[in-house]
Amino acid sequence: MSNVRVAGVGMIPFTKPGQSEDWDVMAEKAIRLALADAGITYDQVQQAYAGYVYADSTAGQSALYRIGSTGIPVVNVNNNCSTGSSALFLARQMVEAGAADCVLAFGFEQMVPGALGSVFNDRKRTMGHHGAKFLEMREYDPAKPPTPQFYGGAAVEYQQRYGIGDEVFAMIAVKARRHAANNPLAVFRDPLTLEEVLAAPKLSGPVTRFQACPPTCGAAAAVLVSPRFAARHGIKAPVEILAQSLTTDFQSTWDGRSMISLIGYDMTKAAADRVYEAAGVSPDDVDVVELHDCFTPNELVVYEALGLTPDGTAERYIRDGQNTYGGSHVVNPSGGLLSKGHPIGATGLAQCYELTRQLRGSAGGTQVDGARLALQHNMGMGGACVVTLYGRAQ
Repeated sequence: MSNVRVAGVGMIPFTKPGQSEDWDVMAEKAIRLALADAGITYDQVQQAYAGYVYADSTAGQSALYRIGSTGIPVVNVNNNCSTGSSALFLARQMVEAGAADCVLAFGFEQMVPGALGSVFNDRKRTMGHHGAKFLEMREYDPAKPPTPQFYGGAAVEYQQRYGIGDEVFAMIAVKARRHAANNPLAVFRDPLTLEEVLAAPKLSGPVTRFQACPPTCGAAAAVLVSPRFAARHGIKAPVEILAQSLTTDFQSTWDGRSMISLIGYDMTKAAADRVYEAAGVSPDDVDVVELHDCFTPNELVVYEALGLTPDGTAERYIRDGQNTYGGSHVVNPSGGLLSKGHPIGATGLAQCYELTRQLRGSAGGTQVDGARLALQHNMGMGGACVVTLYGRAQ
């Protein structure tokens, strides 16, 4: 087995709900961009993995039929917020194992305004384990959306452990907007001040409205190939996946009493540790990171779970600017979910798009000078976490 190459990536501008084209049109556009970027035609694709959360079954096929009908296997993937990277994980496995030489992974989402809610209200909900654990530790406010209460609870727990102020979380949102200003595909590009973030309406704990990712519509895609396929077809594919891990919740999520664990710290740490070990690198070797900043407390916690900074030191990491240009790692140069947007099924592949361009040196205004190792973190509570390490092919 050899490392899998990223031959092509494509992404359309993300938009607010109500301003997008239909989901299948968005998916088609992203796929065509990825195929063109790879320099191949659709009839060369041998398998496809489609990621989405809010669409009916076989939506992936419906999107692909706009491009062609070639009879290939098409698998539809739904893994909450880690859906896009889960599709990427499956595509990478197929190429790495030699089951296929050219595989397409794509993701899309057409969302509605407002906080995430349950689609099926006539049956038991899938987040029951997490909800029950939440109620052991926190009081639920039925007047507020549930998801921010998980991350607000984790923020409060972190504050109780390490004594940091509300402004530390707000600084992450300011950084996200500053980065997004250079990303023409981001939803929110206007700058925010620390005072504006802190003065926004509170959602839960220290988390204000500007510290939550917006519901978003969009699509992204990636074409993965084997080195032999790239050589045979004269494809320049200088970016490869060095290591990748998908984890789910551990027993520690249920046995302990930690909101930080409940939002995915344990899954993230385990996946990251496996990736570093498999690739023979350390967090200090990483140049650029796209991580799952659905809420600012998650970004802060993930700094430590990924080993970018030791446990309990995220405040200093942020205040010293180690999470931006000129620091130890440039985190979310795209603006992240907070500013770029979070169309759930597309997010993991949008991260792949950004990091592939970073390693090619073609990221434009978001470019990290000399980037050679790139780390991706995509997490869906419920739960699934995918960590992927990319590098330049030798």
